[in-house]
Amino acid sequence: MITAQKADCTLGCIKRRVASRLREGILPLCSALVRPHLESCIQLCSPLHRKDMDLLERIQRRATKAIRGLEHLSYEERLRELGLFSLEKRRLRGDLSEAFQYLMGAYKKDLLSRACCDRRRDNGFRLKEGRFRLDIRKKFFTRRVVKHCNRLLREAVDAPSLATLKVRLDGALSSLM
Repeated sequence: MITAQKADCTLGCIKRRVASRLREGILPLCSALVRPHLESCIQLCSPLHRKDMDLLERIQRRATKAIRGLEHLSYEERLRELGLFSLEKRRLRGDLSEAFQYLMGAYKKDLLSRACCDRRRDNGFRLKEGRFRLDIRKKFFTRRVVKHCNRLLREAVDAPSLATLKVRLDGALSSLM
């Protein structure tokens, strides 16, 4: 993947050119130069294969390992220490915020539809899950997002705005680590 190569080359340049391995030096550079390549690939290309996701995650793993003092920690502990999410969780956060915008009427197309169920004890927010015969459709946005939207907490579903939803999603996703 070309985007992964760009992110990898940029990370290599940062590691070669920056003498300080302190968090204050490496983290802003990686957040500004490397992470946008990875996130654009996650959201736009939506990798279908596990090996592509692992390739992108490996680049982020190398970037977090370049910070002095965090080398001995596991990847999940480094992410928690830096206040970051894995790329899969970032993709899930983006998907859920897009689904929220669709359901609030920000877009004209009807990609997602609510299931009619008023007597539920969960969040009261159900989306219809479509049936597809082809395996390739399992990775589509409409299929990926339904399962996670139906599992959200009531507080996240009842968010009055997108900004509130994102804050609530961050709290929910950080507890999943």
